[in-house]
Amino acid sequence: MSASRTERLLNLLIALLNTTYGLRRSELRDKVYRDSTSSDVAFGRMFERDKGELRHFGFDVETVMDKGWGSDDPATTRYRIGKESNRLPDVDLTPAECTVLILAAQLWEHAALGSAAVNAVRKLQASGGLVDAELPAGVQPRIRPAGQAFEDLVAAMHAQHPVSFRYLAGSTGKEEERLVEPWGLGSRFGQWYLVAQDRTRGDKRFFRLSRLTSAVTVLEKESFTPPADFNVRSELASLAELPVSTAVLDVQAGRLHGLRSRALSAPVPEPGAGLPKAGRDRLSVPYRDAETLAEELASYGPRVRVVSPPELVTSVRRRLAAAEHFASAPVPPVAFPPVSSLAGAAPRRGRKRTSEDQLARMLQLVPFLVHNQGLHISEVAAKFGITRNELEADLRILICSGLPEGYPDDLLDIQWDDDHVTITQDLDLKRPVRFTVEEACALLTGLETLNGLPELAEGGALESVTLKLMAAAGEEGLKAAALSAPEVGPGNSAALETAQGAIRTGAQLRLRYFSPLRDTVSERDIDPLRLYSLDNTWYLEAYCHSARGLRNFRLDRIEALEPNGRPVSESATPGDSFPVKLFTPNDDDAVVVVELTRRGAGLADEYYAERTAELPDGGLLAEIRFGSTDWLPMFVAQHGGTARIIQPDELAATSRQWLSAALAQYED
Repeated sequence: MSASRTERLLNLLIALLNTTYGLRRSELRDKVYRDSTSSDVAFGRMFERDKGELRHFGFDVETVMDKGWGSDDPATTRYRIGKESNRLPDVDLTPAECTVLILAAQLWEHAALGSAAVNAVRKLQASGGLVDAELPAGVQPRIRPAGQAFEDLVAAMHAQHPVSFRYLAGSTGKEEERLVEPWGLGSRFGQWYLVAQDRTRGDKRFFRLSRLTSAVTVLEKESFTPPADFNVRSELASLAELPVSTAVLDVQAGRLHGLRSRALSAPVPEPGAGLPKAGRDRLSVPYRDAETLAEELASYGPRVRVVSPPELVTSVRRRLAAAEHFASAPVPPVAFPPVSSLAGAAPRRGRKRTSEDQLARMLQLVPFLVHNQGLHISEVAAKFGITRNELEADLRILICSGLPEGYPDDLLDIQWDDDHVTITQDLDLKRPVRFTVEEACALLTGLETLNGLPELAEGGALESVTLKLMAAAGEEGLKAAALSAPEVGPGNSAALETAQGAIRTGAQLRLRYFSPLRDTVSERDIDPLRLYSLDNTWYLEAYCHSARGLRNFRLDRIEALEPNGRPVSESATPGDSFPVKLFTPNDDDAVVVVELTRRGAGLADEYYAERTAELPDGGLLAEIRFGSTDWLPMFVAQHGGTARIIQPDELAATSRQWLSAALAQYED
């Protein structure tokens, strides 16, 4: 949509909302469209397209007929939109309900549906249903981004478009092209699965997202209808866990202590494999999913060689070869767009904004301003994730919009001359529109995920707010059954309980911790500050007295945790960000330019890229800060051809050498 069409649709919406008896097409053509040049047929087509756009936003355009006249006479047909059309019902929430709702929305910080969750919360704020609530210091769960494929599949699923992709079949080990109807997405056994109708095979199939070997292509010109009452959680419950297999590995002596801790006490002999080379130890490591283990083993590069089984050898070699091929490809020009002055908000990757996005934002902006009078214009822009210039462009369109041929009092009245935004005339746009299916899914799936945390599930607030949102979301809320998030319950519950108790009482802790980057175990005293999670991987943010700064410790890498008898220091304070970031930038960080393919573009958000630039092939350049660059070759190898280092040159060369040495182990 062009900007002029955005303004026209807004004026059409206001006109149809503010008429009791309806407006004839001739009146709308004259007063709203001011159209005197096109033919009746051309204008009719334009009007029908605009009605379709308003229906897209959820506004049902009613047709009112004059008595005694035929229904096919456009001269006597009138149009209007009911006052309650697509309005979000009132939702009154208690402080306890607001707490769990905000936590549910923040689950999706960097994952797909993150912006939808923000929009849903903003609508509740605009309706006055969200009150101030104190968030718990020891519980901040989040959902780990599942990659660009997840985002594409969610969009296709909600729009009911089929998709195609290349898939590594588990039964044959071969890549195959698949054309499917995406019915639902969910997490099971730590893996994301797509439940879909395979059009080629004519049957329902389960696809692990980790086995997709290409980007997802959405067939936007086709559509499908999913089964009634589909529930992805019920579907995934029928999946049996993969059996335990054993990998035989030759590991560099004295290295990879984390891998060694999982090894069997007695190595499983591999007939015909021969003996490990000097300086190598033969280990037998149990595993369930070959692709998951292959991702880890590929990251270790030349420090580990897979002896068996053959499918694991093939998977590791495929990842390393793809990473080496990408690392050796021609380098694109490195150029980033200027950083926008968006107050209070970090740059975020996302699709290009359209005029349709602008109109949707305006429909949120008016009720937001009604319930938040006098906010500074920069604060309003930050709330909506746009620049001040973009916000002022919105406001200029809004103040020129109103009733057809109305007086000044019939226009939207918004003032921001002193940089504080106030609205005195809202023309019945003061209530936000209903949740979209993405917004309903983001909140309701998030609330369902929080059931895995007993401290939130107790007290009834989680159940009551879920029922209230289901009622408010209506039919869109029913579609949330097509999405199921990972469990967020911690694996190391003993360490979690110890940390929570220390946070409540202000006790210092003694920590024994395994660092995979340094491949060592260290002991240190820490002041525990906050706990948070990515899926069911939990982290403890603490002030480390050895490092003299804030650090994040994975609970599953903590070997011992107990109070040391001292209180926390007064200077220990948590980081400013909420939710907690895995990485806290410092002045001496290395700034690295990374190229990401379309499949790996989500890594820009996961690693808090400071600047991004889109590439013609759908990929992305990302400028990212790293506290340590030693593990960057592991990062490139792990992601198997979806990420590579561009700058600095020496880091790019180091990663290529790492990949070549890893592949050389398999040349014979």
